[in-house]
Amino acid sequence: MTEGQYSGKLRVRSCGLLFEKDKILLVELKSPITNQWTWMPPGGGVEFGESLEEALTREFLEETGLKVDVQKQVQIHELIEPPIHAIEFYYLVERMSGDIQLGADPEMLKQHQILRDIGFFSKDEIEDLNIKPDFLRRISWESFC
Repeated sequence: MTEGQYSGKLRVRSCGLLFEKDKILLVELKSPITNQWTWMPPGGGVEFGESLEEALTREFLEETGLKVDVQKQVQIHELIEPPIHAIEFYYLVERMSGDIQLGADPEMLKQHQILRDIGFFSKDEIEDLNIKPDFLRRISWESFC
């Protein structure tokens, strides 16, 4: 993913919040906005004709190796950092099957992959991470765990 690929376009993203044992699953990726390594919930762009839920289950499998069940929408986040503009829909998800493994972005060549790491983190642990979106630091995790 390059900044130019999404510059000047509105992008719709579907992202999943997977909580297990009071921790959230995050992937580390190279931000197209800051060009820095950033931790985020798994998710990605919605393709034409694809529902938000379909996009989320596809993206989650691609990035984490997990099949998930989409539970409910919990947050909408608008990101406007020119030249990037995205509307992100966040859903609570539940693991159905699979073992966690760092996946790949199928839109990127192997040598240009933007995913670097994956892991579960507690609310205290994310305080020391470069994490996006910021609302993850403010929401009440207890209602999801």
